[in-house]
Amino acid sequence: MSRGTSHVSAGKTRFDEIYDEPDPRAYFRRLAPLEYEIPHHAQAVFRRDLAHRAAAHGSGEPVTVLDLCCSYGINAALLNHHLTLADLYAHYTAPRAQELSVAELIVRDRRFYAARRRADAAPVIGLDAARHAVGYALAVGLLDEAYAENLEAGPPSEQLRAAVARTGLITVTGGVGYVTSRTFDALLGCAARPVWVSAFALRTFSYEPVRAALAAHGLVTESDPSRAYPQRLFTGPVERDHAIAQTVLAGHDPIGLESAGRYHARLYQSRPAPR
Repeated sequence: MSRGTSHVSAGKTRFDEIYDEPDPRAYFRRLAPLEYEIPHHAQAVFRRDLAHRAAAHGSGEPVTVLDLCCSYGINAALLNHHLTLADLYAHYTAPRAQELSVAELIVRDRRFYAARRRADAAPVIGLDAARHAVGYALAVGLLDEAYAENLEAGPPSEQLRAAVARTGLITVTGGVGYVTSRTFDALLGCAARPVWVSAFALRTFSYEPVRAALAAHGLVTESDPSRAYPQRLFTGPVERDHAIAQTVLAGHDPIGLESAGRYHARLYQSRPAPR
């Protein structure tokens, strides 16, 4: 997820030291004890939405996915490979992985992902302000294109604009709050074909500004208020209390969810309005 310009309040623990490393080993080591799991829940959703997007606007060509706040390409790994999030934790926290140089790990990971590539793999464009992270994902073959740009701070480059014009589905699991409606507005402004958006957003944030930005581009957003997806454990009582307060401010009930010790997210799915 991007850490270029943060709109997240001070009560949420930051992990800046793990988001722009040359490879994802520190990321998985740090988040494993916190049981970070939202990409696991997104895996089936994104695969299903990709299939529905292809069927709804089918041209016979693969649908290009843009993963917003893509980090080390984890969503792309789960979308396009015969892998689970548990597999990735095991792969990157294993003792053997810690012995390798970055260059050796990249060589190993190219083989690792190539051997597990799905026959129906979709083209994936990665966007994140974390330059080293997207560079790794591109180097090991998880991303077809990678852009280290911060759309909260400036407009998209011409190269990114051209990439978004080929996009049919935008996905995001960990970025809402770090990116705002400004980024979504910039991306949809580059669209040249019908774009769907599938976003998991923590319940500590209001999604309404993003919903409004997408509506301005003709997208209708739906979400099931009764469904919540666990994201990770809190780092301690300070983060827990802050999250509970923010969840209430965002209009959600934290009882049994945030109050039980974990962040939770909602899924928001945006589609072009019926004509």
